[in-house]
Amino acid sequence: MIEVLNGIKETVLYEGIEGFKLHDNTNFEAYPEHWHTPIEIIMPLKNYYNVSNKTDFFTLQEGDLLFLNSGVLHGMPSTIHGERLILQVDFALLHNVAGIESTLSTIPQALLLTPETAPTIHGQLKQLMLDIYQEYYSGSILIGASIYSKLLEMLVLIGREYTGQRTSFDATSHKQKEHAEKFMNICNYIQEHCTEDLCLDDIAPCRI
Repeated sequence: MIEVLNGIKETVLYEGIEGFKLHDNTNFEAYPEHWHTPIEIIMPLKNYYNVSNKTDFFTLQEGDLLFLNSGVLHGMPSTIHGERLILQVDFALLHNVAGIESTLSTIPQALLLTPETAPTIHGQLKQLMLDIYQEYYSGSILIGASIYSKLLEMLVLIGREYTGQRTSFDATSHKQKEHAEKFMNICNYIQEHCTEDLCLDDIAPCRI
């Protein structure tokens, strides 16, 4: 599934639908810890699936969704036979959508969405993921536009669920948001200039 891996950085190659890549994954080999600039959403269709990062270990049951933000280090230990959808989306597609980047910088960077953890939105998110799956392989016109609209609906649901209740100023949360935004700027710069010979001096201004 990982096509280009340089150290621990994966470069996602989009084919057919610009900015979107959907794997209908039935492999059960292990995938090493890696990161990439696209956001990623994983949903098992058959059997469970394990995903880990430096601080958490997630076990996804059928229909659960795991949202991984841009730049999150993660790996997939080997698992028994199953099937899962893995959607990767070019973060650059979201640059001009009001509020989305800000929302992505404030929600948890790895977010497990289940009937228990997100009871008010899980059913909608699961259906939208299945709709994206059906659309991706439909062969219809305007597939990218259709998937884009469904993705935005998913992000709106997640954003309202996890940021809408924050009404008071939290200095720690504000500082975390600043760090996350700077990190995303760096990821975006690397993605846009990945074919160039980059050095630290090139990337440093992105942190400002």
